Amino acid sequence: MPKNLLLALITGILLWLGWPTYGFPALLLIAFVPLLWAERNIRLSETKKRGWKVLGVGYLAFFIWNIATTSWLYFSTAFGMWFAVLVNSLLMAAVFWCYHLFARRSTTGAGLTFLVCLWIGFEYLHLHWDFSWPWLNLGNGFSEYTSWIQWYEYTGTFGGSLWIWVSNIALYLLWVRFRESGKTFSLIIGVKFVRVAATCLLLPIIASLLLKPNDDLPERTTEVVVLQPNIEPYVEKYDLDNDSLVRLIEQLSQEKITPETDLIIAPETVLADAIELNSIPYDRSVNNLQQYLLANPETSFLGGISILERFRDADKATSQTNYFPQGDFYYNDFNSAFFLKPGFAPELYHKSKLVVGVENFPYKSVLQPLLGDVMIDLGGTMGTKTTQGNRSVFQSTHGTLVAPVICYESVYGEYVGDYIQNGAQFLAIITNDAWWGNTQGHQQHLSIARLRAIETRRWIARSANTGISAIITPTGTVTHRLAYEKRGSIKATIGLSDEITFYSRHGDYIARIACGMGLFVLLFAIFKRGKMKRK
Repeated sequence: MPKNLLLALITGILLWLGWPTYGFPALLLIAFVPLLWAERNIRLSETKKRGWKVLGVGYLAFFIWNIATTSWLYFSTAFGMWFAVLVNSLLMAAVFWCYHLFARRSTTGAGLTFLVCLWIGFEYLHLHWDFSWPWLNLGNGFSEYTSWIQWYEYTGTFGGSLWIWVSNIALYLLWVRFRESGKTFSLIIGVKFVRVAATCLLLPIIASLLLKPNDDLPERTTEVVVLQPNIEPYVEKYDLDNDSLVRLIEQLSQEKITPETDLIIAPETVLADAIELNSIPYDRSVNNLQQYLLANPETSFLGGISILERFRDADKATSQTNYFPQGDFYYNDFNSAFFLKPGFAPELYHKSKLVVGVENFPYKSVLQPLLGDVMIDLGGTMGTKTTQGNRSVFQSTHGTLVAPVICYESVYGEYVGDYIQNGAQFLAIITNDAWWGNTQGHQQHLSIARLRAIETRRWIARSANTGISAIITPTGTVTHRLAYEKRGSIKATIGLSDEITFYSRHGDYIARIACGMGLFVLLFAIFKRGKMKRK
């Protein structure tokens, strides 16, 4: 057993050292081999409680990976960090345990096929259920090496997950073959290992280099000014009233704005003092921004805003509605993007991919009676948020169509693709990464945005409250950036596109195929086993 623990430890360390933003992702292509070997050792042994032992070594490997790469969550909430790390590690270990149970009753090929399908199905689940946490989906691991994954415009990140598993399984099977042959490690064996590893690594990279477009500006462009206010989110942001924040927006904009500026982009909840939904057109701070735009009539504005909608009619309440017993009223709480252009009423988009435990209460009807109103405070965004069903796209004075992607939404590839199908010509990501502190958190969040650029082949203008604000090209290259905790603005000319990539059109089809194939393999194995028993 100590040998198997060591193998699990190696897998955890390789996954950690392969992860962005400091890691080398080629390590991900071999990281699961030790864990697969440990599972095989246990499965073929005569020991008792083999399932529990596989669950244990799996948990050790995945705990190391989770704690080493996402411990920055501690800077916002200790409870949230430990919950995410412990539960996500358990879910990953459970996937590996299910593979072990299946492999004991099936062929090697069927077992490994089931493992790949099950893992990808687990990642797909993490994109859609209430406990959504796709941060460590394997395909995200190449976000700092975008020259390797230009084919994501066809596959999305699930193509990367598939690449990692195919590579690991190929090397694992080669290792098993040599061990079963009874041969000692030799130069010939080493050459075969190098050949298989090089094939798994180089073929996708070569394909990527062939697919990579150039980063030259297209025929249609627009000028944007991206703001980074650098406001501390826990105290300072909520000590400043919206009028003060508008003055700061105007000050930062004025540093870079020109008569050609099409759009000013400010971060998530830049107007942090919540405004009543029905009062937005009459709100003084919003009108002050409108007056500023009237003095710059070619320029539109996109930024974040906190909104409340209060009512007493219980029939209007939904599963996302909050109740305030002291005042005996219901309210919808929105984390929204608002869009202004001179002479037009404000337009709104309500954030719809919510941070677990911060902006939504997972399975509220079941858990709230047991836990009460347990929510995590991350920079003042505490409370169940209300979402909308469609992806809004705003049109500027110049006719530019922009997608308002709010913070955590940028982690979801298929979701962002919906903006493209609705006509978005570039992506504006507005976020507040300050609650992570100066850790890997905000760096990984920026890095993940580079994947969305490749998948959609769109330019990205990213406005982050404390940083890192950036401009990203359709190949995932960061051309402009403002360092963390630096107040300022970026002026840039970016390209516009109406083309819809294969991935934007078809979404996470690889995951859906994997789910169907996994179910088929499972049912086929059950049917075959039942037939053999009848004989």
